[in-house]
Amino acid sequence: MTISTNTTDDLQLVFHNLKSKARITSRSSVQERIDKLKKLEAYLRNPANITSLETALYADFKKHPVEVMSSEISAIIQQITHVKKNLSRWMADKVVDTPITLVGTSSWVKYESKGVCLILSPWNYPFNLSILPLIYAIAAGNTVLLKPSELAAHTAHFINTMLSELYPQDEVTVLEGDASLASRLLSLPFNHIYFTGSPQIGKVVMTAAAQHLSSVTLELGGKSPAIIEKSAPISEAAEKCVWAKHFNNGQTCIAPDYLLVQESVAEEFTKAYQKSITAFYNPENKGIKNSPDYCRIINNRHFNRIKALFDDAISKGAKVLAGGEFDETDRFISPTLLGNVSHDMKIMEEEIFGPVMPMMTYKDIDEVVEIIYEKPKPLSLYVASKNNAFINEIISKTSSGGTVINDYLLGYLNPELPFGGVNNSGIGKAMGFHSFVDFSNERGIVKRNFGTLSFIYPPYNGFKQKLVSFLAFKLS
Repeated sequence: MTISTNTTDDLQLVFHNLKSKARITSRSSVQERIDKLKKLEAYLRNPANITSLETALYADFKKHPVEVMSSEISAIIQQITHVKKNLSRWMADKVVDTPITLVGTSSWVKYESKGVCLILSPWNYPFNLSILPLIYAIAAGNTVLLKPSELAAHTAHFINTMLSELYPQDEVTVLEGDASLASRLLSLPFNHIYFTGSPQIGKVVMTAAAQHLSSVTLELGGKSPAIIEKSAPISEAAEKCVWAKHFNNGQTCIAPDYLLVQESVAEEFTKAYQKSITAFYNPENKGIKNSPDYCRIINNRHFNRIKALFDDAISKGAKVLAGGEFDETDRFISPTLLGNVSHDMKIMEEEIFGPVMPMMTYKDIDEVVEIIYEKPKPLSLYVASKNNAFINEIISKTSSGGTVINDYLLGYLNPELPFGGVNNSGIGKAMGFHSFVDFSNERGIVKRNFGTLSFIYPPYNGFKQKLVSFLAFKLS
């Protein structure tokens, strides 16, 4: 469904229909919810639909089918499989222990649907990051209004077509539109809002949610550091880092955003980084721009933002160690490594979200900890090291949404792990049971089976005062 900018009444009607249906979906069974997800799974297993999605993502990014499958489709299939396997257990009431002071009662947690959920998805992984929260919203028994990003317009249209075919609009509604539509949607009293994007817009979403006391999940970003310690296998560490940095052209919220390389191995790492760029994107010496494996920046505005960060760094003394080629007409930025980077450069202040990697060097672990501590808490933190004492000290002295050791991006692939940020990099956790809980209200229930607390009812006296003290201090 496409909504114009002048149909406020239509938005109210869409919301009303979703709210009415939420009373029914909230009481849906495990099997009913799984059947809804099976319809989505079957759609994505159809080769014709895969081809249509590949075409849409190529139109938006020039994204290779391998990256489409690995980052947009396979993760969704994995999550659906995980939900089908575990939903019955997740939905079951969870009995909890009863303290002796509540003898005669039983207690349990009931997971109930929140109601009507708004999903505002981003452009960088426009399919994955729209459908993954949708899976868990459905699993928790909610109705959903999904607004995909207009910046990945071809993929947004694919999502709209797909979900309109799979679900009635009073259960799942997709609205295509620009930022003004998102703003109007945020004025509605959703029970839960799931937003993926920048910390700046995350603050806008949280402010709007506060007007209705809507709960929120904010999957944000920030500057995720990649630490390279001298004991790491340098060539392998560089290869993994190049892959993670340039996957989706660096437009990944958990991409390594800057390098902290131990001074004694900086030269070796730089050469290995340069070699890996060539091996991945220019193996036949035809030029990286001609590589079918290297996608593009989403639009000219983001291209120019990254170019401005690069130019600022160069003007303040940064040196190009690899790449440095920009072509606005093709939205092409070559894989770029910068050395001689300092903290006064904007590239060390803002999330880059592109294929430019600033590298700083350090002598000891205290320098690393201080650099990370002084910045907002990152969404992810990466450590390449064979030194367990070093790894453990980094973990104990820093904070991040997630941490990956001796690899990259893997924190998003295990549905048993919570995924999400902390403070500036996000609020709330996704994946598996964590996402199910995020889209559910954990309702605490206490039932009196026998007995009473009448022995401490008013009027109070000395005996009751001693009895309450005894219960508080002796039986706790």
